[in-house]
Amino acid sequence: MGRAIRTDADAAANEAEHAERTCASCGRRMPSSAAPDAKYCSAACRKHGVDATDRALEQRIDKLLAARSRSSSICPSDAARALDPDDWRDLMEPARRAARRMVARGEVEITQHGSVVDPSTAKGPIRIRRPR
Repeated sequence: MGRAIRTDADAAANEAEHAERTCASCGRRMPSSAAPDAKYCSAACRKHGVDATDRALEQRIDKLLAARSRSSSICPSDAARALDPDDWRDLMEPARRAARRMVARGEVEITQHGSVVDPSTAKGPIRIRRPR
């Protein structure tokens, strides 16, 4: 029996589809070595999953953005402080993860210096805003 011949277009389509997949926990792009049906990018993300704090941070981000003008943005620390004013620093990385998950769903954008950046590779201070 003949084997199917892969074209460059097939390879590009497969790569584009794979590049769009994000981890259900951290919101980063799935590694190319991940199985097609994998939900998490690593054992740590699989172990952590998405808990009540993660969902609460997503809701805070949504509420904070809804309370501001359409052109405004927020810092992940705003969501962390709204959830826990005393120990907000411990919530910074969970707030960034929540923002990345929301980017994957098309609900928000992550920016640095006013420009939209790739949430999987962004380092340093970020802002969260509604898509424009």
